[in-house]
Amino acid sequence: MKKAQDCETMDEVRAEIDRVDRALVDLLAERWSYVDRAWFFKRSPDEASVPWRNRDVIEKVKARAEDTAMPAEMAEALWRMIIGWGIQYEEERLKEK
Repeated sequence: MKKAQDCETMDEVRAEIDRVDRALVDLLAERWSYVDRAWFFKRSPDEASVPWRNRDVIEKVKARAEDTAMPAEMAEALWRMIIGWGIQYEEERLKEK
């Protein structure tokens, strides 16, 4: 693993981007496993979707992005898409049951 500023060639930059992409996919797959489990609990009216939770997640992600070199607007856009996929998935699963 090299820091961006330590890369001396474009090949090194690309190799590190590929490494990070693999890690991101692994982390997103782990996150998805929890989304897949969440729909099970959302069958109960007490655990149904709550809008404040989505806002809370996005605010936390934006705050984390602001602590890093990531633009908060990009983090928000990505998480809105991730959350949207999760909501759609949960709704489809709930219709099946």
